[in-house]
Amino acid sequence: MKKRETFNEINITPLTDIFLVLLIIMMVIAPMLDTQGLSLEVPDYVESKNISKDTNILNVLVNNENQIIINGEIIDELHLQEKLKTLSKEYKDGMLIQTEDEATHGVVVKVMDCARNSGIVNISLSEV
Repeated sequence: MKKRETFNEINITPLTDIFLVLLIIMMVIAPMLDTQGLSLEVPDYVESKNISKDTNILNVLVNNENQIIINGEIIDELHLQEKLKTLSKEYKDGMLIQTEDEATHGVVVKVMDCARNSGIVNISLSEV
């Protein structure tokens, strides 16, 4: 009978190949992950005394119950885009979305999306 020799070495070449392939995949995918999200422009600081009082801005309030209020009227999310489309003709300077403390992010983003789809270009956010 032959006596088997013990195997004392571990071949790490296949393991190294796998890690290099994973590294290359991550290097290719990483730049693509950075392009997601909203593109926002943060305005420079403007002193309040330089703001013109002649601006015609649509004020939208998102309250703590996630209700959307435009000119004192509660608007349903289903009819929001229609309402904003009609009001965008009157308010050429843009829209100000005011949110209360407990308003959810999803409702605010919904208002922003509807505003963009209605043709409103300048959108500002503020907390009440």
